[in-house]
Amino acid sequence: MSKKNLHTEFQEAVVFVNKYEFPIPADILLKLYAYYKVANKNYNNPGSKTPLINAFKANALIQAQNINMEDAMKEYIKLVDKELKS
Repeated sequence: MSKKNLHTEFQEAVVFVNKYEFPIPADILLKLYAYYKVANKNYNNPGSKTPLINAFKANALIQAQNINMEDAMKEYIKLVDKELKS
């Protein structure tokens, strides 16, 4: 898969998630969050007003910290395909 195709597929997956009309399980949301942040090289601290949510998000980021940008995009796409499109 070329980088251009990967970026296009990733953006399409992000749009799909943003338009998704059904509840997404919390564990899937946290994985998507972490992959998205890594894919966009956004390592800022989570910004929720709820400390518990920040803790879960920070934990998800820690679990994804050794993934590079391209692999994060691929994992995001795979997760969307497997959990939300199937």
